[in-house]
Amino acid sequence: MDTAGLKPDNEGPFLIHFSFRIALLTAVVTLGTFVTAVLTPPLSGPFCPGGCFEYPYLDIASRFPRDYYWMVPAMVVFLLALVLVICVHHYAGERKKLFSQIGFAFALLSAGVLVTNYFLQLSVIQPSLLRGETDGIALLTQFNPHGVFIVLEELGFLLMTLSFFALSPVFGGKQGLMRSLRVTLFAGFPLALLALGLITAVHGIQREYFFEVAVISISWLQLIVASALMSVLFYRIQKETEA
Repeated sequence: MDTAGLKPDNEGPFLIHFSFRIALLTAVVTLGTFVTAVLTPPLSGPFCPGGCFEYPYLDIASRFPRDYYWMVPAMVVFLLALVLVICVHHYAGERKKLFSQIGFAFALLSAGVLVTNYFLQLSVIQPSLLRGETDGIALLTQFNPHGVFIVLEELGFLLMTLSFFALSPVFGGKQGLMRSLRVTLFAGFPLALLALGLITAVHGIQREYFFEVAVISISWLQLIVASALMSVLFYRIQKETEA
């Protein structure tokens, strides 16, 4: 079996079975969340299909909670991705642990930024609107295409692709499953940088949420594919250790 770069489990079947379940759960939850988010079209900015909200976004209370449902499983996705990186770090060979530890550091930063960003949307915006406390709402709300929420999403998802990029050398092997994993993990960060460069070249600092949509699509598709491949890899390792 092609598992170059990973060390076998010497601590019994529980941990490898746990890693397999985390990888599979990450793929399923990420796919479901991504579909839900796509089916929740933005009602402001350049992609708004109609009935758009405009600055200062004080009439968005009616969109709660329907436009916020997807944020709850999204926070679960970020935490699952972090745990998955920890699982990879645990099984990384000694000469590969430097890369997996760097990947973990960026994954921790990504999860911290994104979970905080989403939790603030769920816990701050609606209560403030209901109380008539509207100062700062325009800057913070997700409906502002160049607000704080969008920028923190860009940062968080860019860090996620950087985490995967750092993790990619852990998976050795020139063909098969390991090569597919390495390419998948490697590709996201360069694609995100390319998207940022092209969008900035066209729109300058007025990029609205064009880059946010691009980097979310890249990182979540990358996470779906990578976690699915990791679930297969951990399953094979589990079968090998049981043999």
